Amino acid sequence: MWKTPCQTFIICYNLNKKSLLRADLLLKLLIPSFREVCPLKKPIPKPLQFIFKTARRITMSPFLYLGLVSLGLALVFALFLCPKQGEAVLSQNALNQGNFLFSKKAENSILSNNNIVSSVFLEPIAPAFLVESKTVASVVDFSPKQEPQQYIVVAGDTLAGLAEKFSISLETLLWANNLTLSAKLKVGQELLILPVSGVLHIVQKGDTLSQIAKLYQVKTTEIIEFNGLGESGAIFSGDFLIVPNGKKPKATATYTTVPVPQSYFIVPMPSPVVISQGLHWFNAVDFNNNRCGDPVFASAGGTVQRTGYTDLGGNYVRLLHQNGVVTYYGHLSKIAVSVGQAVSQGQIIGYVGYTGVTIPAGPEGCHLHFDVRFATNPFAQYKVGTTF
Repeated sequence: MWKTPCQTFIICYNLNKKSLLRADLLLKLLIPSFREVCPLKKPIPKPLQFIFKTARRITMSPFLYLGLVSLGLALVFALFLCPKQGEAVLSQNALNQGNFLFSKKAENSILSNNNIVSSVFLEPIAPAFLVESKTVASVVDFSPKQEPQQYIVVAGDTLAGLAEKFSISLETLLWANNLTLSAKLKVGQELLILPVSGVLHIVQKGDTLSQIAKLYQVKTTEIIEFNGLGESGAIFSGDFLIVPNGKKPKATATYTTVPVPQSYFIVPMPSPVVISQGLHWFNAVDFNNNRCGDPVFASAGGTVQRTGYTDLGGNYVRLLHQNGVVTYYGHLSKIAVSVGQAVSQGQIIGYVGYTGVTIPAGPEGCHLHFDVRFATNPFAQYKVGTTF
């Protein structure tokens, strides 16, 4: 191919003007004997030739570009995602260390200071405790969204109008309040409004769910499901059960009362205390001394039957007494006893508060709701304003 010295000279001249590496590599491919005919002015050392060849192979490899893309993605992740993740971890750590509802610190406090619900009754896993406002886990007389509510009659209210307003049957409204169709409503009168059409049943000693279901012509499962009784279906004397779609029996269910001497109960608050509301649902009177946080006493000795929280009554304690009478203490700020605990007359079971529905709401509504089941309320005979 290269026949004349002139051609060889021209090639050597032109190539020596380029990089030595390119000339050496190119001429090796074109003219194997080129070094003998036209040697380069500055031969490239073999180590450098190896480095240059390796670099060229790398630049031609597709893995190089794949690696560069991967590196770029890694940098993007490090710059934009990692800081946010770090912030999230920092925020979670701050949450867990703070006094927030869902923090680990609060969770540990809850587990160590409160009771856990098992089935429909409270299983105590700790000694007597104090519960601020709502208890975290407790048994209630009614499921939270299925409680009866109190309604204060205003001007213009009628029985039929109220039944329609609360989407219940007129019969339900009448039965729950022991009223007749001819009853006249008075402004300020308190009415009990059930969450559904049906009947309110007060569980008495010896009652069973099957008996109650048969009495009101419904299925047992309906009572269990609506009242959140769980698989055991356990009920206790003094429980209020809502029987959805229950029909009033021809033979009215009897409500047994126990004769109790006047001296059996004591005033459940420190003196001086005033009766701020007379007899109202359920067989209750209200006590008030304008001192939130005062102790509440067991009006008689007995056993703690239930504790818990309802939207209507707030924090409450229920005591079962030896004669079968049940007393209820509502709107407590704190609960100082646990289920199954034996208490003596005058023992502190809680503290006066305004949890649940009070009139007025807030600290100004602080009072004790005291009701008696299966006996006459001994304080119902006294007029509002009576001081003890």
